Amino acid sequence: MNEYDDLVLDTFLENQSKLFPEEVASSREEAEEFLNDCLAVVADSIDDVRDYLDDAGMDVSGMSDDDLAQAAEVFPIEDGRYLIVEG
Repeated sequence: MNEYDDLVLDTFLENQSKLFPEEVASSREEAEEFLNDCLAVVADSIDDVRDYLDDAGMDVSGMSDDDLAQAAEVFPIEDGRYLIVEG
């Protein structure tokens, strides 16, 4: 099971509408359960995001780092990490 710290959970709660039309979690506990259920991952860098999405079959070869960070399933975290949620 993944462990999501409070910063990751808060980032998801604040920005979940980027990926989902309706709120899927309203508390840290619900967010953690949701992220565990969809096997969300935390990447340490944008290069790790690129590698993860490439391995998952997404064509990221022509995407800039900024475009990649703004992808619907990528949630930049204020400390430089990225949460990847495949909805």
